[in-house]
Amino acid sequence: MTTDPSSSVTQARKELGGRLRQLRRAAGLTGQALATATGQHFTRISRIEHGVQAPTEANIRDWCTACGAEDQIPDLIATARAVESAYLEWARQSRAGMRRLGDLHSIATYRRTTTFRIPEPTVLPGIFQTQAYSRRRLAFWYAFLDAPDDTDATVTMKNERTALALSPAKRIAVVLGEQALRTRRGTPEEHAEQLHHLQTLTRLPFVSVGIIPANTQRYAIATIGFWIFDNNAVALETPTAAIKVTRPQEIALYTKLFDQLQNEAIYGSAAHKLITQIGREQL
Repeated sequence: MTTDPSSSVTQARKELGGRLRQLRRAAGLTGQALATATGQHFTRISRIEHGVQAPTEANIRDWCTACGAEDQIPDLIATARAVESAYLEWARQSRAGMRRLGDLHSIATYRRTTTFRIPEPTVLPGIFQTQAYSRRRLAFWYAFLDAPDDTDATVTMKNERTALALSPAKRIAVVLGEQALRTRRGTPEEHAEQLHHLQTLTRLPFVSVGIIPANTQRYAIATIGFWIFDNNAVALETPTAAIKVTRPQEIALYTKLFDQLQNEAIYGSAAHKLITQIGREQL
């Protein structure tokens, strides 16, 4: 699996370009002929077909019309919209407030998801965070993204999502790196409260929490965390953007990686012992 989280967007653009290339060839047109028919430079045709440049909706309409494939216009436009919405830049999205960030981290998605699978190497998942931990993290992102401060509204929204996720009707499987437990976001007292809250959640019958100790020999490689929502989508977050993966083949790879991470984790009393040990060390 590539370590570039925007790879799914790049691959999806290539596949869309491949479909457009097939239409051109089926119509018996060269790239130059299609460029002439659609009023574009022929190099743009090549860039679109190779996924280097995204086609506009007008490009798609003109392309299909020139190729006599008008019936393909609605599906190709829908595909193009899905590709472009898969990569959301935080700086642009945060102008409307942090509570609106993350297409998959919405109330609607949390409501309909039955199984959450979440590996996080360095941070605690939002549904496990205390309010103090959450507010500390939000404070950084407001400053980093120069976003308008809507902390209270965002915390309220996160609490609603958490309530939806932490329902006996759901299943939550989480794998944490030891660093996620050791990274302190606030005061020692706040951190101790966070670790205690984590231990409380691990006792819920519908929640599974594994921890990968720092001194464990590692095999699987996961440089950033991700969320798998049922088998429908995967969400990733980089410092600058949110990534949404919906291609079934790629979701299957993330699921395979999660399974491998689970195999490297410790559970039950061993996990509780490690959490307690870390809590004592940091007081």
